Amino acid sequence: MKLITAIIQPDRLDHVREALIQADITRITVSRVTGHGRQEDIELYRGQQIAPNLIPKIRLDIAVNDEFVDITVETIINSASHGLGEIGDGKIFITPLEECIRIRTKERGGKAI
Repeated sequence: MKLITAIIQPDRLDHVREALIQADITRITVSRVTGHGRQEDIELYRGQQIAPNLIPKIRLDIAVNDEFVDITVETIINSASHGLGEIGDGKIFITPLEECIRIRTKERGGKAI
């Protein structure tokens, strides 16, 4: 099991969500977050460095069984990018998921996802 975390631009959320549904990946968690990466440099204002502003982003968390990792990642990449890709399109993190437990039925592991 893996936890796929994707940080994308807000205007791409509907595209990504629809593409994931078409790929039969329907269980996702969506959060509104802020942050910045390379898209903004540190500015100088009156001789002092000013940290870049935090930019609104969308965070998707998707728990998948191992056989769904590649299709999930490819779907996000293809639907989250702007054209050929731009700075700020986002990032995807894949981390091992030690355990998953469905509270209602107490199922564990891949069945709970």
